[in-house]
Amino acid sequence: MPFIGQTPTPSARDLVYAKLREKILSLELPPGTALSEKESSLRFNVSRTPVRESFLRLAQEGLVQVLPQRGTFVSLIDPELVEEARFMREHLEKAVIRLACEKFPEEKLAELEANLREQRACIEREDHRRLFELDEGFHRTLFEGCGKLNTWSVIQQMNVHLNRSRLLRLVTDHRWDHLYEHHERMTAAIRGRDADAAERLMKEHLHLSVEDQPLLQEKFPHYFKQGE
Repeated sequence: MPFIGQTPTPSARDLVYAKLREKILSLELPPGTALSEKESSLRFNVSRTPVRESFLRLAQEGLVQVLPQRGTFVSLIDPELVEEARFMREHLEKAVIRLACEKFPEEKLAELEANLREQRACIEREDHRRLFELDEGFHRTLFEGCGKLNTWSVIQQMNVHLNRSRLLRLVTDHRWDHLYEHHERMTAAIRGRDADAAERLMKEHLHLSVEDQPLLQEKFPHYFKQGE
């Protein structure tokens, strides 16, 4: 038992879950990939029990699908859930950026501007994974600066299909300047307290995440759930 005040040591289940989740969300384990309890237990040097528990937890999040008599697979990207997540994000993020235009801590504005500088560096070296992390970090900072981190956590619970689609888009299309420009203009709108411009930019920005869906589904049909 840890001493009072000591940070608990992550369990084997938590470590396996976190590693598998990161590999799925980063597309290192692409949609449709078969997952094996035995192979995963050997890879992570743990027994099968924490692997099985991790699979169940990932299945509850919609990242893994357990098919009786067939096995466990990384779930396909569901276009309907992609659109639903975008819908939720659009409405919540438009509200948050309007709040940010009313009152936003100066130190959080400085964080946004530092984030922008790193985004520009990522674009120059074509680092799509780090750019995706910075994109997420930019939006998280908006929620944090408005005292709405619990709302951000709720968004993350629905984001798993949308985020994989967004990352696939970054991998496929290296024209990332428009993403940077949206973030840059949103930051300027917050500093200038222009709520209408900020909301308009946020809506346009979040529609970028789904406007290429037909093209992605055509190029990677085996990654997406097909309509019934």
